[in-house]
Amino acid sequence: MAKNENLGQTLWSIANELRGSMDADDFRDYMLVFLFLKYLSDDYEQTAAKELDIDVKSNDNALVSWYENNTSDVKLFEDEMRKKLHYIIKPEFLWTNIASLAKTQNNSLLSTLQSGFSYIENESFASSFQGLFSEINLDSEKLGKNYKARNDKLCRIIARVNEGLSHLDSDSDKLGDAYEYLIAQFAAGSGKKAGEFYTPQQISTILSEIVTLDSQDPRQGKKKSLENVLDFACGSGSLLLNIKKKMNDSAKLKIYGQESNITTYNLARMNMLLHGVKYSNFNIYHGCTLANEWGLLQNTNPNQKIRFDAVVANPPFSLSWRPSDAMSEDARFKNYGLAPKSTADFAFVLHGLHYLADEGTMAIVLPHGVLFRGGAEQRIRKKLLENDYIDTIIGLPANLFFSTGIPVCILVLKKCKKFDNILFINASEDYEKQKKQNVLNENHINKIIKVYKNRSEEQRFSKVITIQEIKDNDYNLNISRYVSTARPEELINLKEVNEQLNKLESTIKAKTKAHNEFLKELGLDTIDYVSNHIKK
Repeated sequence: MAKNENLGQTLWSIANELRGSMDADDFRDYMLVFLFLKYLSDDYEQTAAKELDIDVKSNDNALVSWYENNTSDVKLFEDEMRKKLHYIIKPEFLWTNIASLAKTQNNSLLSTLQSGFSYIENESFASSFQGLFSEINLDSEKLGKNYKARNDKLCRIIARVNEGLSHLDSDSDKLGDAYEYLIAQFAAGSGKKAGEFYTPQQISTILSEIVTLDSQDPRQGKKKSLENVLDFACGSGSLLLNIKKKMNDSAKLKIYGQESNITTYNLARMNMLLHGVKYSNFNIYHGCTLANEWGLLQNTNPNQKIRFDAVVANPPFSLSWRPSDAMSEDARFKNYGLAPKSTADFAFVLHGLHYLADEGTMAIVLPHGVLFRGGAEQRIRKKLLENDYIDTIIGLPANLFFSTGIPVCILVLKKCKKFDNILFINASEDYEKQKKQNVLNENHINKIIKVYKNRSEEQRFSKVITIQEIKDNDYNLNISRYVSTARPEELINLKEVNEQLNKLESTIKAKTKAHNEFLKELGLDTIDYVSNHIKK
């Protein structure tokens, strides 16, 4: 196994070794924050070394010494670093110094970390990252009952993490991959909680491929560029980063995410920075999507309304919500009606659709119930179909998520469709079974994307259905109604079966006769084939 492939696994084994009695979700945050600090520090030291022509690789104190001996030049240097890296870190808060304190069991490690986290949140970046480390409680009794116990615990964790990193290739790209690996591993052990922060990579890949293809005619291939992308239930931000990776020209791509869980919101912000996204190129907002709390999205000025070239989401499935009476007049829902209080699935759909650009593509993961449930959901579904906004429906296998075993579907919506029909893809039986989860391998994913791209029909897998046929079915979009995976029963040739039975009977008679000859020679009772009784 190559060094860079081993980094995530090494850090995961360290996490299991050091976690002890601490809850995995709590320990996850410590591990990911330390990896984040390592990333920021490495980039800062490498850039500083070039800028100042100093050797930070062979001398851990080189940058510290420069700061001490060039106090009058520090501001000018940091201004230059802000231009190049968009952030600064004081030498005492860099990972090199933190790891050194941990290795020597220095009693000031905990207080240094506290000061460092506060500094990074409030001073490192031109834009404040207030609360970035709010979920890391260094005074928590989970670390220890008193300051010394907590300091000692942190020393052990950081020293061990640094040891693991020092033996492996841990450049910035590999640290980003390791961060993603750890998120996936912690999600695997989090059960239902995993749905709050993690979309399985295989599903993320499908969504990313779909929204980066030409929206009018996917056969034309990738879009030349995306101006912006929105994930209104972004979790740790992995799906947004996946879209960025898919684009050939992503330098100018503006990333927008919204997340209601504070812990996950912080994971997403760190994830963006750790993957080299400039803080000016992403905007992650903490707040409720359905309440539409984000001021950025509320601007009603026609010239300043924000619309997105791509909208993706894996929102909570069938979430209960409490829409106010005023929400029926909300621009997002006004022409469709409100989703039922018991299931907010269509509320999420309508939210994303409202902010989708006319030439954009939206792909959202939903439970199958949205395809056939009646009442308010049927009325919304009917309106979406009459407006010709639904482009493709993809049914996926069960048990793909850590948080639920139910099968899910992907709805692809567009405001300006080229085709006046709907493509149904039934991929429910295309998966690889593993111990705990079903997975989509590369072939499964490629098959889905190929069929979507070419809008092709394959027996027992995909079919293009007219809007009229769907209307005739009372706007029911249940995938199996249009693309059945059932195999036709094999036709039985009765004449051939009769001949085979006759041959079998002749063979039995002959064998019985030969067997009875042997029995007679031995003076034993013979067998009557017809009655299957022993002759006396």
